[in-house]
Amino acid sequence: MIRFEPAGAEALLLVLAEQPDVHLPQRIALLAQRIRAELGDLLTDLVPGWTSVLLHYDLMRTDHLQLAERLQPLLERWLAEPFVAQLGRLHEIPIWYGGEDLAEVAQQCRLSVAQVIELHAGAEYRVGAIGFAPGFAYLGELDARLALPRRATPRIAVPVGSLAIAERQTAIYPHSSPGGWHLLGRCPWLLFDAAQTPPCPLALGDRVRFRRLDERDFIREGGQL
Repeated sequence: MIRFEPAGAEALLLVLAEQPDVHLPQRIALLAQRIRAELGDLLTDLVPGWTSVLLHYDLMRTDHLQLAERLQPLLERWLAEPFVAQLGRLHEIPIWYGGEDLAEVAQQCRLSVAQVIELHAGAEYRVGAIGFAPGFAYLGELDARLALPRRATPRIAVPVGSLAIAERQTAIYPHSSPGGWHLLGRCPWLLFDAAQTPPCPLALGDRVRFRRLDERDFIREGGQL
């Protein structure tokens, strides 16, 4: 059941599902596009998530009750219409599997390092949300055999381009930042550039596969150790 939850003085959380599913990111992307088109003049920001959309609104133009009322017919149309799943753009992202936590992850998962790499690189992932930091794309769903809780002690600085896992998700850090995920490898590409349009090549509903590199190819493609 869809819920409206106030999220502070100028935001409304639109909860669309209790659990994500394979098609929900694409459906949420479509809904976000329509909300921007029909109600964009009332909003200051819109943030899609795995199962929700956070709407930041202009208090001079509306409040959460009025916004919820305006959203209701739009949501009814969205729920009633048939959904045709799209494949989404496929991104093949190069990765050098030489992360600081690779051996520890293998030990905790009772796998070999080669098995960890095979399981991680052998899957196709879907962009389910972008957040935490600009360009930080949450990718799911990670193989259950690799599922681990976040590190007990987060790192103060995770290198830019670090490929990491936590719970049933994986992601690449687009900037150097604090982080508590387990580091499996490094990507030589810059996945967020404010000077580019769009600044992030990954979008909600896109697909991602990882292409394995050795250390020499990682450096050749622009990676820095």
